Amino acid sequence: MLVDLSREFGTYFHNVFIAKLSWAMVIGFLGQALFTMRFVVQWIATERAKKSVIPVAFWFFSIGGGLLLFGYSLYIADPVFILGQGFGVFVYLRNLYFVFREKKAAVV
Repeated sequence: MLVDLSREFGTYFHNVFIAKLSWAMVIGFLGQALFTMRFVVQWIATERAKKSVIPVAFWFFSIGGGLLLFGYSLYIADPVFILGQGFGVFVYLRNLYFVFREKKAAVV
């Protein structure tokens, strides 16, 4: 029996990405895109400085992506995802607090 791989792939792609598409999935994809952007921003900053750098934008992308992914995880009711993203958002906010506290101390 010959299998038409292009047809099988097309059916799979449709069933996974198109048939299940909802507003929640769009939020999840947007969250993942923001979350991915943090690595792009960090990579560019590191390459420019020729040393490991974590710019403030990294934490803002982390918080934005983390919050959207946390909301998505609540919607799909995935406890592993909920705990992971919920804890992550706390860590990102804490790091941003330290960044701004350090900048404020440097001004004084």
